[in-house]
Amino acid sequence: MRLLDKYILELALWPMLGSLGVTLVALLLERVLRLLDLLSDSSNRFGFVAEAAVNLVPHYLGLTLPAAFFIALFVVVTRLNENSEIDALLASGVSLSRFAAPYICMGAALAAFSLVLFGFIQPYSRYTYRAVMHSAENAGWNGQVRPQSFISPDATVTMTADSGDTAGRRLDRIFIRKLKADGTSEVTTAASAKITPEADGKHVTLELTDGQQLSTNSRGEPQVLAFKGINVQVPLVGAARLLRARGGDERELTMFELLREAIQPRALIDRQVVLGELYARLSRALVLPLLPLLAVPLGLTSKRGGRAPGIIVAGLLLLAFQHLIQFGQSLAASGHMDALPAVGTPFALFALLSAVVFISGRKRPGQTPMGIAIEYLVDALSRLKRPDPLETPQTPA
Repeated sequence: MRLLDKYILELALWPMLGSLGVTLVALLLERVLRLLDLLSDSSNRFGFVAEAAVNLVPHYLGLTLPAAFFIALFVVVTRLNENSEIDALLASGVSLSRFAAPYICMGAALAAFSLVLFGFIQPYSRYTYRAVMHSAENAGWNGQVRPQSFISPDATVTMTADSGDTAGRRLDRIFIRKLKADGTSEVTTAASAKITPEADGKHVTLELTDGQQLSTNSRGEPQVLAFKGINVQVPLVGAARLLRARGGDERELTMFELLREAIQPRALIDRQVVLGELYARLSRALVLPLLPLLAVPLGLTSKRGGRAPGIIVAGLLLLAFQHLIQFGQSLAASGHMDALPAVGTPFALFALLSAVVFISGRKRPGQTPMGIAIEYLVDALSRLKRPDPLETPQTPA
């Protein structure tokens, strides 16, 4: 590896890792907050949230890797262009293709990593995440009541409280509905309650104060019991249902399993759905070596048009690519189109656009059709912001 290759690769490595880390942490924090709110009434909720967050890392890594790689390339090329280092390289005989070659190799290495990530790591992490969420949802009640939420320790008891302490052990204005064996219900309300776990670890005792209990006697007549204090025992019961085996969803299958499922005459999943998932994973991985063909010319045009327009255009292209891939999978799953043209067409269009932009900028770097369009757009926006001096009202003397 030549000194030039090491230099430009090192320049791109740290911005890519930085943008990848920041984006990944931001996405995970947002998801963790939602998981904490969703699993707030589950036992061992922090343990479940930690396990779920770990299994979400491969999913978000696959989403953020193309954007982080492009941003890193764009920032490096823009910096080198602003410092006239690229002008010096071109003047010394280094062509634009030679300059982009290390980044294309870097993209190929990231594509190989993405194939492993999309093809083998993500299917297992996706199923493990679903297993963790299933366990959390069926982990039972831990004896704590969150204010203004409904708790069902088992199929016969439903309870809620208006307010309480942070530990969920002392409650105010509590409501309990219990379904009896004969089909009637018993409703209990109280001004306050204290939750005390039993020594057996299978029940909790609610010490209710200043309340009423509405029930139905054997003759079907309602009766009301007013009390100063009463104890109600509630079970700590969790469901024991098991999650289905891995493979019920095509996104849980590895690359080899997708190939095996696609060639089987009687597969459990529709063949076009399986092929759509397979082609989508290949497209998302193989798009990475194409990103330098787009990032280098756009970075060279930033000296005149600024960085923001190039980043915005590239972001819109990547977003459109992802949505078109998903749309192609939907077309294949619904039977309106075969998987190969449905998913392969967006990839072919993106590859063609990247090649045209790069080839058009080889002879005159920075003078690509897309770059010229961006410059015109920037000029038009600047004219809209700048007031016309002929229309500016004159202040009377």
